[in-house]
Amino acid sequence: MNNMQPWKILSETVCVGVLTDGWNLAESSGGDEEGWRIFTYEVLFSSPFYHAPVVNLGLTGFDIDKHQSSRINLLPVEITPAGFKAQISTWRDTQVYSVAFTWLAVGA
Repeated sequence: MNNMQPWKILSETVCVGVLTDGWNLAESSGGDEEGWRIFTYEVLFSSPFYHAPVVNLGLTGFDIDKHQSSRINLLPVEITPAGFKAQISTWRDTQVYSVAFTWLAVGA
């Protein structure tokens, strides 16, 4: 019996920001020295994989207040066969109004 599964590749472009429920990156952390703020966006695959795929994220755009330093992190976390969470974070006085990114999932 052959347990090999065919490769599957899925991708999409996502834009989130101040109009997205729970967006907390547009507020400055005030006087806090580090003041990390994290927003998590859940992505569900249009069809699930058999096993957790490899997920790659690419930042394609952002809207950040011009009076502060531009600080942004974008990571895939909690990857499962059904989806993953995109973790977008910033810190200190950076105010992020929106982020656009693409994701690519490869697996079987």
